[in-house]
Amino acid sequence: MQTPDGVHPLNGALGTPEPEARATRWPLIVVLGGALLGCVFAAVSTSDFIAHLDRQVHSIHCSFIPGAGKELGESGCKAVMMSPYSSFFRESLWGGLPVSLWALATFAFLLYRAGLLVLRGKASRAETSFLLAATALPLLMTFIYGYLSVAKVGDTCKVCVGIYASSMVVFMGALVAHQKNTAPHDFTPLGSKFALWFFEGVAFVALLSITYVLFTPSPNAKTALAGCGTLVSGEDPNEVMIPLPSGDGEPAIEVLDPLCPACKAFDERLGSSSLRKRLELKAVLFPLDPTCNWMVTEALHPGACAVSEAMLCAGGLGASKDQKAAHEVLTWAFKNQEKLRELAAKDDAAVRAKIEATFPKVKGCLGGAQVKSKLTKSLRWAVANAIPVLTPQLFVGTARMCDEDTDLGLEFTLSNMLSKQGKLARSQKKQGAQKP
Repeated sequence: MQTPDGVHPLNGALGTPEPEARATRWPLIVVLGGALLGCVFAAVSTSDFIAHLDRQVHSIHCSFIPGAGKELGESGCKAVMMSPYSSFFRESLWGGLPVSLWALATFAFLLYRAGLLVLRGKASRAETSFLLAATALPLLMTFIYGYLSVAKVGDTCKVCVGIYASSMVVFMGALVAHQKNTAPHDFTPLGSKFALWFFEGVAFVALLSITYVLFTPSPNAKTALAGCGTLVSGEDPNEVMIPLPSGDGEPAIEVLDPLCPACKAFDERLGSSSLRKRLELKAVLFPLDPTCNWMVTEALHPGACAVSEAMLCAGGLGASKDQKAAHEVLTWAFKNQEKLRELAAKDDAAVRAKIEATFPKVKGCLGGAQVKSKLTKSLRWAVANAIPVLTPQLFVGTARMCDEDTDLGLEFTLSNMLSKQGKLARSQKKQGAQKP
């Protein structure tokens, strides 16, 4: 359609874009490019998350280049993915709904909106206003999750940084597009338009979320209720267990190594969950360090024996107990794990001196025969209960949570084990194990 003078309403003569169209086109192309990049980074993160739902060990992409840097083992991206902040609804859905999936849906919607405006060649002020508001959401989440990554997780995910950068690009592009939009103000009511565009965005999120729930792997219903194996006896005749901050609910035992990175991550996930208050949690020390543990042949976590002794010394070896002091040692060890392991690998005496300097109360006890005997009894408790040589482990009552459920499936599995059905399944399994 053309006006009487032969000029297209969206373009100038001979198809040349009008000035206001040229002013907004390039910023909108920037939004388009940023949204596309955000989709790629979010898709990579979501793919890694889904891969881990099959209860197996997988490598994780951790690079500023989308799809590159595939690593097996510890990395910033794994730490972030395993943190409680990587997904929602973990107690009701296996692994939860990953936040990266919603990021993917948001960027896909921005890609659609920006692409529509670029193809049309022109945008109304209402459209650029809405686009600016829509791009503010991922920017806000960038600040929130950037803070959580640094302050709470203590590590950075390169793929997440890619998502953060994409969020900034789409916002800046939308801001410039709106500022440079010289289209006349549209005096028609904007509420209905904004509502329609908003529900389009909601539809993107809902569609991906429903698809995810329908097609992602599901947990093992039996082990989610009853766990994998039972203790021979949950009794503590030698008083080797150390009470941990928790509630007054179901008795539970956490087998841990104070210098084990997985134990630290597990304790943080459990601590951030409301489920910890439903447990009466105690720790059994199981250092994976041949200095005191005859069940390991190499020092997986050098210095763990020294720190374990310090926890027992701080907690008190006699009738008088100070469990708060023992927990302070554990918190300090979790915070300084890497430095303590590096120091102990060079000189065990040096790490013991550092412990005594930090906690003077343990002087005279650390390295003594009494505390060594106590730690040996803790290890013998593990032997008597046929505990696998690995950490962390969690026993709810006497039922052992499956190893693969201590990461992404922790909240889902623990909530199931603590439910009425879980208590019944655990009781039946315990009775079956006690039969000759």
